[in-house]
Amino acid sequence: MQRSFALTTAVALGAVIGMTWPSGMLATLCGALAGAWAWLWWDTRCAMRLLRWLEEPRGTSPANLGPLWEEVAMRARRALKVANRKVRKANARLQAFLSAIQASPNGIVLLDKQGCIEWCNLTAGVHLGFDARRDIGQRIRNLVRDPAFIAYLNRGDYAHPVEIDGRAARPGHPQHIAVQLFPYSKGRRLMLTRDVTTIELAEAMRRDFVANVSHEIRSPLTVISGFIETLQTLDLAPEERAHFLALMQQQAQRMQRLVDDLLLLSRLEGSPLPDDSEKVVVHDWVAEAMTQALALSDVLYGGTQSLTVVEGPPVVVAGSRSELLSALGNLLSNAVRYSGAQGHIEVGWRLLADGGLEVWVQDDGPGIAAEHLPRLTERFYRVDRSRSRDSGGTGLGLAIVKHVVQRHGGE
Repeated sequence: MQRSFALTTAVALGAVIGMTWPSGMLATLCGALAGAWAWLWWDTRCAMRLLRWLEEPRGTSPANLGPLWEEVAMRARRALKVANRKVRKANARLQAFLSAIQASPNGIVLLDKQGCIEWCNLTAGVHLGFDARRDIGQRIRNLVRDPAFIAYLNRGDYAHPVEIDGRAARPGHPQHIAVQLFPYSKGRRLMLTRDVTTIELAEAMRRDFVANVSHEIRSPLTVISGFIETLQTLDLAPEERAHFLALMQQQAQRMQRLVDDLLLLSRLEGSPLPDDSEKVVVHDWVAEAMTQALALSDVLYGGTQSLTVVEGPPVVVAGSRSELLSALGNLLSNAVRYSGAQGHIEVGWRLLADGGLEVWVQDDGPGIAAEHLPRLTERFYRVDRSRSRDSGGTGLGLAIVKHVVQRHGGE
């Protein structure tokens, strides 16, 4: 309506001006055409200014556009504000989503139809050994050249993941990465990576634990069953019967120690950490552990071993007395069992420069080769299985020591 009114006004004004000219009707027509052309030129100029502003809308809309184009500019500006606001919100959500993916412990890679990387998080680069920023656009088969992965990629059957060695894998320190592809959106593929090293180690430890417990219990049960069958079928002299019963009692005590240690480990793993309410006098703690060690030495070697306490300064520590006694008792028990009849054992404590307390046990037994030291606190790990069974150990003592020390903030 406004455009029609403006055009009509321009034509009428041109006609009126033309009527003042001496040429009559022709002048009036020319004046009307000139008015129309002037309006068209002005209207086109306003439209072009508006279009240039719409290409890069900065600040307010251009001035002097006339009522119609100013209304168009105002509505365009309002629509642009709404659109920009939506774009900012969408970008913020996208950035939050990408940040969440970056924080994921799993690697995520987006592949295009040709298998080139469109996007990936840093974890995927760490798992697979490429630069998550520099290698965007590279073909994944050129970056991950593990034969198992290439075969998996070529096979096209992605129902199950494939395991490959991670970048951090080295002899003695394996790293296993599970990789699985998920097709989506017209040939694109989503690739997920997951470090399964810890899971596999835990599963292996669980299998070893079950196998070792079964073995440790089966052996004394077999001995006891054999002795029971002998007592039931043979007419033995009283001395022989007493000997067999003593051996049966020894095997039963071995099973009882094993069960007790397993229950203790279970309690250590499932109970809350010790608080600061209980105080332990180190002198009394070491003295009680030494009393138990002396009793074991008397039973095994008739008191021929030498056990000495090297006194440290008067110290009181916060912690569970029973747990600390169990830890030190296991260290002394190992020293007694493996030092032989003429062994010399010392236990003591001292304060460290950083204010910590060091409790130590030293003996002159056969020692342990360096390659076994990292695994000593594993359950049932033994350097020499036959020697351990001869000494009556359960293979859980140092595992108990480790748990107690960790629960008390030590190492």
